[in-house]
Amino acid sequence: MSGLSRINTSWVAKWWRSIDRVTLICVGILIGFGYILMLAASPAVAVRIGASRDMFIFKQVCFLVLALFIVMATSLLSLRGVRLTAWIGFVLALGATFLTLVHGIEIKGARRWIALPMMSVQPSEFLKPFFAVITAWLLTRRGVKAYFPGMAISLGLFGLVLFLLKSQPDIGMLSVITTVFLTQLFLDGMSLFLVGAGVAGMAAAFVGAYMVFPHVRSRVERFLHPAVGDHYQIDTALRAFGNGGLLGRGPGEGRVKDLLPDAHADFVFAVAGEEFGMLVCLFIIGVFATIVIRTLLKLLHEKDPFIAVATAGLVTGFGLQAFVNMGSTLHLIPTKGMTLPFISYGGSSAMSVALTIGMVLALTRNRVGDDLLFGSASSPPPSQKVPS
Repeated sequence: MSGLSRINTSWVAKWWRSIDRVTLICVGILIGFGYILMLAASPAVAVRIGASRDMFIFKQVCFLVLALFIVMATSLLSLRGVRLTAWIGFVLALGATFLTLVHGIEIKGARRWIALPMMSVQPSEFLKPFFAVITAWLLTRRGVKAYFPGMAISLGLFGLVLFLLKSQPDIGMLSVITTVFLTQLFLDGMSLFLVGAGVAGMAAAFVGAYMVFPHVRSRVERFLHPAVGDHYQIDTALRAFGNGGLLGRGPGEGRVKDLLPDAHADFVFAVAGEEFGMLVCLFIIGVFATIVIRTLLKLLHEKDPFIAVATAGLVTGFGLQAFVNMGSTLHLIPTKGMTLPFISYGGSSAMSVALTIGMVLALTRNRVGDDLLFGSASSPPPSQKVPS
């Protein structure tokens, strides 16, 4: 990396010196696993639905290349650029999510997708990162401008998102966004009592979802009562981990991809366990943990409240999504159709997660001496913030 030393003043060198390189390398590792596991899992799924063996591989390679470009491009943004991107993206994602209720594709009783040429888009995936950033700005704006109604606006936006996701319905996505929002409220200084009340409300909402939505009730009952109902997918996934053992059966030697309809998406972790073994699965878990824990540790020294609250929300959503996918596959929690970031098949998921990590890198970038390239951070030090 001698070409990127401090005597090099090119924009690439400045970007490389300012970025969290460990997190960027971890993202590259996950994208690499996404490609390898798509080679392993997707041909059997494509053949089963009567498509070309390479259809999912070709599409996912395009998604992953675009995702890597989005990570790199988004990481160049200034703080003002991150906020502007989040506001524009949130408005567009909110409108598209509303559109799914009118013109969306209904799959398994839910309207979450909009049909486009060659692919379908799930707009609610993009609500997660954009919502985390704009609520962080609204909540922390009170430290800059007295009497700013940031809390009221945040609660109103959350209520709107809640209504749209409940109407689709998408209880899993709603759970992730609610958890992110409660985390941000706590970091912004909300008392533990009120946060606890929010958690209690979330639990009550889950009970309501159990009573109202048959698919939620079915998944919970199958999780709590293993002897009741159809457990084909979970049982098959767990057998795959057992068959893989410590080192796996070898690339291409697994059988779970021939049996599970979503082996390339929701259950791709089971394919990794069978073909590459427990050690590789633990390594993947370690890569996700490195991104989350490293980012949170960096925030312990962050003095800008917007950066701290926004980044914590983004990385909480990222880590929670990975946990839900792997936890569902391992039968640690009720099954939920949520992708494994950068690894499962899916264009909407790949783009959304790329935006998430790109904004995390932009927010945590070392800006000393580099803001002439990337634009003003537009966030004065806390000592300079005075109420207007």
